Amino acid sequence: MGIPVIYDDGRIACDEHCVHIRWYYLWGHKRIPYSSLSAVTRRRMTRLRGRWRIWGSGDFRHFYNLDGTRPRKTWALDLEVGKWPIPVITPDDPDRVEQILRARMPSATR
Repeated sequence: MGIPVIYDDGRIACDEHCVHIRWYYLWGHKRIPYSSLSAVTRRRMTRLRGRWRIWGSGDFRHFYNLDGTRPRKTWALDLEVGKWPIPVITPDDPDRVEQILRARMPSATR
């Protein structure tokens, strides 16, 4: 049996140990252990800051996984992992995912 999933919207999944970003790479997903997170930044997306970015990077600093529903979303979460590019996720329930990430990342950086 696998590790129980806490959250899963088809593109973003969280289990007890890490966040899984599906369709991050052309060929697969990215797995980020909570222990690797140094910060989670919630930001409002605009036309110029991510709302129309379906996949990839527009500034070579942030990288968005494939999400065709992103233009209808308002919030993005930047996941600081100490190197570039910064993974950016737009979960269907950003409040819940932010809560999960902050509860499980190293306590000194919450």
